[in-house]
This record gives sequence, structure tokens and C-alpha cells, in this order.
Amino acid sequence: MLRTREQVRVLGPGDRDAFIALAEQDPVVNVFVDYRARITNLDERWLGGQVWGRFDGGELVSGCHLGANLVPVQCTPDDVGAFADVALRRRNSVGTIVGPSDVVAALWKVIQPRWARPREVRSTQPHLEISRPPAVAAAPDVRLTTPQDLEVLYPACVAMYTEEVGVSPEGDAGGGDLYRARVQQLIGRGWSMASFDDEGVVFKAEVACVTPYAAQVQGVWVRPDRRGEGLSTSGMAAVVSHVLDSGMAPVVSLYVNDWNTPARAAYARVGFEQTATFATLMF
Repeated sequence: MLRTREQVRVLGPGDRDAFIALAEQDPVVNVFVDYRARITNLDERWLGGQVWGRFDGGELVSGCHLGANLVPVQCTPDDVGAFADVALRRRNSVGTIVGPSDVVAALWKVIQPRWARPREVRSTQPHLEISRPPAVAAAPDVRLTTPQDLEVLYPACVAMYTEEVGVSPEGDAGGGDLYRARVQQLIGRGWSMASFDDEGVVFKAEVACVTPYAAQVQGVWVRPDRRGEGLSTSGMAAVVSHVLDSGMAPVVSLYVNDWNTPARAAYARVGFEQTATFATLMF
């Protein structure tokens, strides 16, 4: 129950600056929602969803991104009850709930009785950051991809997504077209990097979102027959070097499943350090 000074409401373009200031209280952890606010101005037509905020005495103190991803913003475990009802109203459109593990656990405890069972629960995902040059040499053959690489790159992106998420991005009606468009968009922005041999893609990774404070990396993948050669380490060193040296962002971040020991070891060799723990529920 809200106290007298509190209000929970959907945010709009007029709240953009206040929401970005909220996200900037922890700008690397909140890079996704910060990026979304900057490119959409919190306009629902571009968000494909809504962002809600909790105000205390007129000050925005916490938020919740509600689209394909439900993402709490600067919430404590005690804040999540304020967003439970609006989350439940949009549960059919949410594919994942992701954020700091303690907040996700608290939110799920509240909404679980009225929500579908998750397809998968990843309760411990180290959130990693690096803001200095990599500790290992960058792979010299990892480069920005171009539109001419699409036909070779796209199958590798589908393979990575299917391996990581457990379902193909081409499974839904129109899903293939949407995912292909996303890959093309990342290439066009200069956010897709890969290396190739005669058999196709060897290593690939993408920058998913960028703010003045951080760039978040996703989709790190090495072709199965080339695994065990240290390519993820040198490949990620190339990605980090490009992001930092180009001035794209001062920090590179990502989060990884705790059970993915080879990936965690590779990121540690590059110089990534854990700064938080995430959790993801997949539906």
C-alpha cells in the first residue's frame, strides 16, 4: 500500500531526464534502461512497452521497464511491490525478467502466484565490467562486420541465440525477419564484430546498447569446432579494445551464467571484474 507522499505512474517524454538521472545512479548496471530512455524518450510508440516510476514527495525514486524485458531500475527488494500490479497486467508480453538478483527474487516472490512458470531460471549471473586495456593481446583478425558479411554472420547469430536461450529466434511467426533485421541493425551501427575462416564465423560478439557511461556486450560465441583454442579470450580483448579505443564508451560490461566456467575464465583473463550479481527468468 502506498503512503500519502508516494505515487506510481507510467512515465512519458516529460520524465525522460528524471528517469535518466535515476538510471545514472548506477549507470553501468542500468545501461540497458538508460539506453532505451535515450533512444525512445520514453515514448510508448518507440518503447514497445512502458516505463513506470515510483515517486516519493515528487521525486522519482525507482522505476520498472515493462516491454519484452521486465527490468527493475534502482529498486530495493522493498520497492518491487509498488510495481507488482502493473507487471501482472503486462505479463503476456514479457519474455524475460532480468536485473539484480535480490530484486528479481523479491519481485518474483510477489508475482509468482499469478504468473506463468518460467521456462528457465538463471538465479546467479555475475555482472562483469572492464574500464582499462585488456590484460591479453587482442585477436588481430576480429573486425567490425559489414553488410557483405550478413549471409555468413546470420547463421552464427541464430546458433548463438539458440544455444544461449534454448529456443530459436526464428521459431515465432515473423521471428526470423525480426531477428535478421536486428543483426543488420547492429552491423549498421558498427556494433558487430567477428572473425572468419573458410568455414564461416569463428568468433563473434555484439554491443547491445551504449550510453555515455558504458557499452554492454552480448552474443559472445565461438564456433563449436574451434572451441578450446582461447579464441573467446583474444576475441573479447579485441572487442574491449575497440570499444575503449574508439571512444564508444569508457566501460565495457556484460553478464554471464555462473555455470559457464570457460566463459567466466576467459573474461577474467581479459581483465573483467565482477561488480554485481544478476538473475534472469525466461518465459
